[in-house]
Amino acid sequence: MKSRDAGLIERFVSKKTVWRGRAVDFRVDTVRLPNGKLATREYLDHPGAVGVVPFLDKDTVVMVRQYRHPVGEVTLELPAGKLDKGESPRACVTRELREETGYTARVIRPLLRYWPTPAFANEVLHLYVAEGLTAGRMHTDDDEFLRCVTVPFGKALGMALDGRIKDSKTIICLLACAVKKGIAAKGS
Repeated sequence: MKSRDAGLIERFVSKKTVWRGRAVDFRVDTVRLPNGKLATREYLDHPGAVGVVPFLDKDTVVMVRQYRHPVGEVTLELPAGKLDKGESPRACVTRELREETGYTARVIRPLLRYWPTPAFANEVLHLYVAEGLTAGRMHTDDDEFLRCVTVPFGKALGMALDGRIKDSKTIICLLACAVKKGIAAKGS
């Protein structure tokens, strides 16, 4: 913490888990505000997740199409998933890539990590780039239905920029990868 931010910090007093789910828990914490008053903070307690840009070759990425119930649409996304208890982000990205696409990667490199929604969740999203892919068989969960597709990277980037891709982790992952690789969008 920087000293100039000292007047912004809330101090933890207590926590209460009000609901436990399969993927997330809902918590209400009591905090002491910088002015000394007490307040509550409601948020989702999330174990963290990963996302990956799997390059089939230097110009083609592997993506997945799946129905997302909260938004009522089939989305085009990069492979991703929630960390299992005790699982490292690197192990999770290897597992999710294989489960959702069937591919294994010779090289997996970290791209960046960020908080998708720090106002109401403590989730940390770890993003990776995967290269040197070897095809295999998908191993989706029993309640997971998706289709693996290949997309030229420039086209995927264009779709992220023109709004056809709406998933934030996919947009951030594609943009960060493009910046690091110096790639421009095509076909938008």
